[in-house]
Amino acid sequence: MTESTLPNYPYPGVYEHFKSTPESRRLYQVLGFAKHTESDEVLAVYVPLYVIPEHTGLRLQVRPLSMFLDEVEHEGKSVPRFRFIGPEL
Repeated sequence: MTESTLPNYPYPGVYEHFKSTPESRRLYQVLGFAKHTESDEVLAVYVPLYVIPEHTGLRLQVRPLSMFLDEVEHEGKSVPRFRFIGPEL
């Protein structure tokens, strides 16, 4: 695959989930993107930057890239599921 045929993925960095609030920010560090070895589905690989009690012992999370990039309905508006904050905090 040449550089000109490489897919355009979002930038790795810090993203904020649409359910984030000023009192409870839901920030995630996107490490990069991976391809499922059986289905070729592209997955976003990220780490929550806040404590999720039910995820004891597990730090990495993955989500299909299509779902990561989705727009969702929130408070009557269509907003990105994850909003890019910047390369780091």
